Amino acid sequence: MTLHQQLEIAVKNAVKDLFSVSLESVEITLTRKDQNGDLTVMVFPMLRHIKGNPAVIGEQIGAELLKTDLISSYEVIKGFLNITVSHAIYLSDFNNILGTADYGKTGVDHAQPGVMVEYSSPNTNKPLHLGHVRNNLLGYSVAQIIEATGRKVNKTQIINDRGIHICKSMLAWEKYGNGETPESTGLKGDKLVGNYYVKFDQEYKKEIASLIESGKTEEEAKKQAPSLLAAQEMLRKWEQGDAAVVGLWKKMNGWVYDGFDTTYKNLGVDFDSLYYESNTYLLGKDVVQTGLDKGVFERDPDGSVWIDLTDEGLDRKIVLRSDGTAVYMTQDIGTAIQRVKDHDINSMVYTVGNEQDYHFKVLFLILKKLGYDWAANLYHLSYGMVELPSGKMKSREGTVVDADELMEEMTDTAREIAQEQGKLDGMSDSEKEHLYKMIGLGALKYFMLKVDPKKSMMFDPKESVDFQGNTGPFIQYTHARIKSILKKSGFNADQLKVATDLKLTEKDAAVIKLLQQYPDTIDAAARNYSPALVANYVYELVKEFNSFYQNVPKIVEETNADMKQFRLALCYKTAAVINSACVLLGIEVPEQM
Repeated sequence: MTLHQQLEIAVKNAVKDLFSVSLESVEITLTRKDQNGDLTVMVFPMLRHIKGNPAVIGEQIGAELLKTDLISSYEVIKGFLNITVSHAIYLSDFNNILGTADYGKTGVDHAQPGVMVEYSSPNTNKPLHLGHVRNNLLGYSVAQIIEATGRKVNKTQIINDRGIHICKSMLAWEKYGNGETPESTGLKGDKLVGNYYVKFDQEYKKEIASLIESGKTEEEAKKQAPSLLAAQEMLRKWEQGDAAVVGLWKKMNGWVYDGFDTTYKNLGVDFDSLYYESNTYLLGKDVVQTGLDKGVFERDPDGSVWIDLTDEGLDRKIVLRSDGTAVYMTQDIGTAIQRVKDHDINSMVYTVGNEQDYHFKVLFLILKKLGYDWAANLYHLSYGMVELPSGKMKSREGTVVDADELMEEMTDTAREIAQEQGKLDGMSDSEKEHLYKMIGLGALKYFMLKVDPKKSMMFDPKESVDFQGNTGPFIQYTHARIKSILKKSGFNADQLKVATDLKLTEKDAAVIKLLQQYPDTIDAAARNYSPALVANYVYELVKEFNSFYQNVPKIVEETNADMKQFRLALCYKTAAVINSACVLLGIEVPEQM
């Protein structure tokens, strides 16, 4: 039983004895840092059941709690009951934490329906860039966090492998590529294909300029440029199953998938299932008839099908064109339904940028109106744009920040800083290189994830690799420092129980308090789909541990055997929770740094 649970039971018992009232729940929060105490019992919500002055009621409950061995003192400030937990209870609770394997997490219940988390979902005409990095890191971390609360998770993506943008790369390669391949050029496949997407745009712009010079308007020139007409013809041939076009499409997409796989591996993310738009773009058309039959959709005189959402504060949305072709909304409706058929899930999380907020409001509402009960469990993990100090990115112009190059740059920066610090004695060159990558990626991931997903952010690579402050390397360094302390002490992890009659310092208690918050932090992060809560929690834990380490006597030289065992156990569990939290963020932590 956690300390919060023990205190809640004690408060309920006190209220029943004092006022003959049975409370269903008790609100307990951490005490504000500018006040005395560890935990605060909120008296005001009790006034619905107990009549009287909240300060007086708080005093009465505090005095009753003082009769137990749970608290050592209390203070009432304007109806807030601040209590100081007794050291024996802290130590007893710490023993429970020590004895809990995978502390903070809940074992997965495979009998319950799972959650599908979608992220990445790139186009196959260009490599992954900085925006994809934030998307992948958010989606992967949210999946890890949800799984830590006991839900089955299926990580998925829908790959946008069809359409005019794909044909543009194909056409440019066919026209200007001279048969080059990833093998012949030494380029990753996604890079090679992306180069031809840029090449298409360059040639297209030249054609537009030439047509304008010949007397066409800009709008006419854009529509009549030979390259665009050829790309449109290629798309028509693809849709008709032309063998040559489909063969080229499969070959170039294969190059891209190989490139993506390398990027995902380096970034440390993976997927349990894959969907391809070339397989899903016709899904949903059958649902349109169902919606018409139910009166959810309406057909216009031209044959197009719409849904009127004006009563919901939205607008009319088309779900089928007059020529019978689907729109993206139709595909998304069909894909959602297909996913529930394919997997044992009853909820989905879509990790997609905030420019699609309206789209997902409409999608979720349509699925609800069609009568799918799981539609109530759909969530759009909407996130803000990532910018660099140098400004925004444009993929058609080839000015994006490439994901692979960014990871390489982060590793190089970590290498420079680590070599300057010079604390890598005894490590082989390959071990050092692994460490540099670990630090570089840890810096990147932590910097991306510590910001609330809904906010746009400025990513500064240099700031992110700082070994001090709210950064990944600072957290990684603290983990390595703790491991070094434990190694020097000869600490035996098999003997984890600590004495409960010790006199704790304020710094000892502060670290235990933060360890106690870990399970609640995971639950809150899962409820809010926010890795930022875990990231900022682990930073607070690391800060508190460093303050503890600087303010207690040398742990390894402690002469009191029980106190030495307690503090080493505190180091051990702190390192375990740092590692556990970092796993939820997709971050590796080193043993030496």
